[in-house]
Amino acid sequence: MLRMFLLSTTLLVALFNPLVSAQDADTSAAAEDAAVAAENAADAAQDAADAADEAAEEASDAIGLDSPGDAVDFVTKWTDKGMTWLEEDGAAFALKLLMFFVILLVFKILAGALAGLTGKALSGAKLNVSDLLKTFATTTVRKVVFFIGLIVALGTIGVDVAPFLAAAGVLGFVVGFALQDTLGNFAAGIMILLYRPYDIGQVVTAGGTTGKVTAMTLVSTTMMTPDNQKVIVPNGSIWGGTITNITAMDTRRVDMTMGIGYGDDIDKARAVIERVVTAHELVLKDPAPQIEVSNLGDSTVDFVVRPWSKTGDYWAVKFDLTKALKQEFDKEGISIPFPQRDVHLFKED
Repeated sequence: MLRMFLLSTTLLVALFNPLVSAQDADTSAAAEDAAVAAENAADAAQDAADAADEAAEEASDAIGLDSPGDAVDFVTKWTDKGMTWLEEDGAAFALKLLMFFVILLVFKILAGALAGLTGKALSGAKLNVSDLLKTFATTTVRKVVFFIGLIVALGTIGVDVAPFLAAAGVLGFVVGFALQDTLGNFAAGIMILLYRPYDIGQVVTAGGTTGKVTAMTLVSTTMMTPDNQKVIVPNGSIWGGTITNITAMDTRRVDMTMGIGYGDDIDKARAVIERVVTAHELVLKDPAPQIEVSNLGDSTVDFVVRPWSKTGDYWAVKFDLTKALKQEFDKEGISIPFPQRDVHLFKED
C-alpha cells in the first residue's frame, strides 16, 4: 500500500509541475511589464520637474531673480517705489482724479441744462419746428457738451487725447464705410427733419405704407396701420419715394359716385342727393358740395358727389352719406342699376 501511495504522489507531481511552471512564467512577465511602466512614469515626472525648473529659471532671469533672496529684494524694491510715489505724487494724482470726476459732473449738469434750454427755445419759437427736430437738437447739445467735458477732464489727469481722436476718426471712417445704408437712412432723416413733410400724429402714405406716424428717428419712421399693425420704415425708402400726407390739412373732400338708371329723372335724383348731403351735420357749408352728372355709363347715369368735411370726420361722412343716399333713393323710387347682360339663344334648323 505504501508503495502504491508513493507511486501515485510521484505521478501527480509530475503532472502538475508543468502547469505551475507556466503560471510562474506569466507572473514574472507581468511583473516585468509593471516595472517598465513605473520606470517610464518616473522618467515622465522627472522630465516635467526639469521643465518646471527651467521655466522658473527663465522667469527669474527675465526679472533678475537668482535666488529666494532676490525675490524678496524684488518685492521690496517695487514696494519702496510705490510708497515713494505715493509720498511724492500720490496727493497730486488724487487731486487730479477728483478734478476729473468733478469736471465730468459739472459738464453733465451743464449738458442737461443747455439741452433743456434748447428744447424750450425751439418749443417757444415761431418756427413751428417738428418734434423730431426738437429731439435731435436737444440730444445733440447734450452729447456734444458732455463729450467736450470728457476731453477737458482727461486733460486734467495728463492724458493725451490726440491719439484717441485720431483713432476715433479712423474708426468712424471704417464704421461709415461698413454702414453705408444706415448712413443713407441717416441723411434721409436729416432731410425729413429739415423739410418736415410730416410729423408725429399725422397719417401718411410713404415707403409703401399707409398709417399714423407714432415715432420718428433719424434712421426710421414708425407707423401704426389702420388695422393696428406696427410698421417701421427706413427713412431712405421714405425720402426716395412719394410722400402723401393725408392729414396735413384741416379739411378734406369726400369723393363719391352715385349711379341712377337711364329711365330715372336726373333733376329729381340731383335734388335728392343735394338734400341728403346738405342735411348732414358734419358736411361743411364752405366749400359747398359739388353734385354733377359726370358720366354716361353702360347701364347708369353717374353723379359725382363731393362734399367737404373736417379731416377727422372724413370716414364718418363717407359712410353715413353712402347709407343715407341708398335709403333715400329707395324711398323716392330711384333705381341704382347693376350690370346686366341679355343672352339671346338662336335655334338653327
